[in-house]
Amino acid sequence: MLVKALSAGCAAVVFLTVVIAAVVSAVVVFDQALIAPAPGTSIGTGSTPSTEAQQDIPTEILVLYQAAAGDCPGLDWSVLAAIGKIETDHGRSPLPGVSSGENSSGAGGPMQFLAPTFDSVTARHPLPAGGASPPSRYNPSDAIHAAAFYLCDSGAPEDMYSAIFAYNHADWYVDQVLDQAARYRATDTTSGGDCQTASPPNPTAAQVISFACAQLGLPYVWGGNGPEVNGGWDCSGLTQAAYRAAGISIPRTTYDQVHTGTTISEDRLAPGDLLFYSTDGDVHHVGIYLGGGQMVHAPTFNEPVQISPYRWPGDDYYTATRPTPAHNNDSRAVP
Repeated sequence: MLVKALSAGCAAVVFLTVVIAAVVSAVVVFDQALIAPAPGTSIGTGSTPSTEAQQDIPTEILVLYQAAAGDCPGLDWSVLAAIGKIETDHGRSPLPGVSSGENSSGAGGPMQFLAPTFDSVTARHPLPAGGASPPSRYNPSDAIHAAAFYLCDSGAPEDMYSAIFAYNHADWYVDQVLDQAARYRATDTTSGGDCQTASPPNPTAAQVISFACAQLGLPYVWGGNGPEVNGGWDCSGLTQAAYRAAGISIPRTTYDQVHTGTTISEDRLAPGDLLFYSTDGDVHHVGIYLGGGQMVHAPTFNEPVQISPYRWPGDDYYTATRPTPAHNNDSRAVP
């Protein structure tokens, strides 16, 4: 069991817009008809669209998200799609400032740009053919490509959190975008979930997983803070060090770590999230989610750092959290 001051015991339990006006019959967003991608395939760089993405995103808009992601090397189209979903439901929202005019903050178009910000982006980055002339924040092609350039200018993909935060200065907004993006990426819950096939949603999660996976096979040590310090890891020592490697400071004990970051529902888990286990209110174990129903963790005595299913018969799974860099939780601010 956990000695809370040391976070040592990690369980003797086993493992722990335009609303595309009048739906143009030929599905035209560029000056030519778009060819719909085959179901389950990706025509651009990045992940494969999930079933939810294919059902929720209009085909012509999905094509634009995938194409625009190439404007920012390493940016996954799902982040653009998540922003488009949260801002205007991919241009389908009937609210003011989507197909024309502005909302109360002065934003307009499917990606909700302020006019000065949109003009600044298009002055720095010529937009590809297929949009309006001159470029318009109400044109889906122009708006989505401009959003990709804006995210890239703001730090994407290396610092995705800061890039999304620049788009709208609120932590809750970043969390919603990352959650939605994860749901738009196809995942296979019956396979994968190892260090080679994990698909982290952002560079921070990738660094967390990379560090933790590099510790596989090291011994469990009660109160352990790494092989150089104690010869091995305990569960919360491993998770703290993994997040520290990604530039995020979290507390040392499971009891405190569970109160750090955003609580994530089990149906929205993404690689890099922390998984917690509790018995009668005693949070005694933590692991790092890899995807595919698997986690990497330091289980208990005589069990080295390993990959295991995060759920098993009789487990006492409690909750999950997503630690993030600290930002001021400002009120609504659009780009």
